[in-house]
Amino acid sequence: MSAAGTARRAIVVGGGIGGLASAVALTHKGWDVTVLERAPQFQEIGAGVTLFPNAIRALDYLGFESKLFVGQGMRAGGLRSNTGRWLMRQEVSQSDVAPVHRAYLHDILRSAVPGESLIADSRVTAVTLTGEVEYCKDGETRTVHGDLIVAADGISSGIRAQHWPELPPPQYVGVTAWRAIAEVRNPHDFGLTQTWAPGAELGIVPLIDGRIYWYAALLAPQGERFADNHAYVLERFGAWHDPIPELVAATEPGALLHHDLFHASRQPKTLVRGKIVLLGDAAHAIPPFLGQGACQALEDAATLGAYIDTRDGLDRYDRVRRERAHAVAKATRMTGRMGIFVRNPALAVARNAIVRATPGNIARRAMDRVTRWEVPAT
Repeated sequence: MSAAGTARRAIVVGGGIGGLASAVALTHKGWDVTVLERAPQFQEIGAGVTLFPNAIRALDYLGFESKLFVGQGMRAGGLRSNTGRWLMRQEVSQSDVAPVHRAYLHDILRSAVPGESLIADSRVTAVTLTGEVEYCKDGETRTVHGDLIVAADGISSGIRAQHWPELPPPQYVGVTAWRAIAEVRNPHDFGLTQTWAPGAELGIVPLIDGRIYWYAALLAPQGERFADNHAYVLERFGAWHDPIPELVAATEPGALLHHDLFHASRQPKTLVRGKIVLLGDAAHAIPPFLGQGACQALEDAATLGAYIDTRDGLDRYDRVRRERAHAVAKATRMTGRMGIFVRNPALAVARNAIVRATPGNIARRAMDRVTRWEVPAT
């Protein structure tokens, strides 16, 4: 408790997955939490998100039992070439991953935060190291004070730009990507599959509600756009193995999202300055080559909750999360170099041969090093 017996107050800037998860964690610890979201409503417009074991452990810590993510069983999946040849096959179960729609995850997090704590359509204009937050709402400038400011305002974080000016802005990865949910309800033997071709890849992720999340990615110049994204993706990936052409064709054109991918080219030397703590993409934005963006934001939130009431809690959060983020970012870069960044056809053939010759348990252990994470003991 702070002076005069009042509850400690946290201001969370950003109402995405990381911001809401941190709000849940702090609320559970007795903090009075306010979440400021710039968008007119608290909602998620993305496609799918794969919750790996580390994310599920974080969600369990936050009070969401794994049963929330149990749906239909996963089928055999693995890695293929664009001709359909299997490079690596693995059985994938719900204990390994829980793929869900981002909106579903966002909704259950939001439902655990008191409604009066959520303030949408509020644009933060300034934050001080001493805990003052200035924001605009309904044409009026308002100021609130927090004992803790959680900067969960995304990859283009204004708070990071203001108080970590030594960091460069997000850098283009060199990859453009399309994402969508197909309402096909598993008419085929869809499994959690990633397919490689030189300078391109496509992933199929069956969601626990029966729909199919898929993404396609290409090496491309930044800002390149297409008059008809659906037609372009169908043409570019239409000759790949089944069921990819049918899956793309079955997707409503209006459901297809197209974005260039960015990342933080430099990690901050500290995640904490004054009363401000960086969290999620504001702290350590990474490309999606390992599917760890949302997972790392959930780890951040759980770790913040675990340490916030301990002696030197923010220092512990800072040290543990910087070390962890560095390791995951390094593994993500290595995955990209082995995958989509192999653009030479001859090198791709050699790469595929190496992958086919690699025992599946070795590849699984490599992924386990990323996803084998536990909420810190205090």
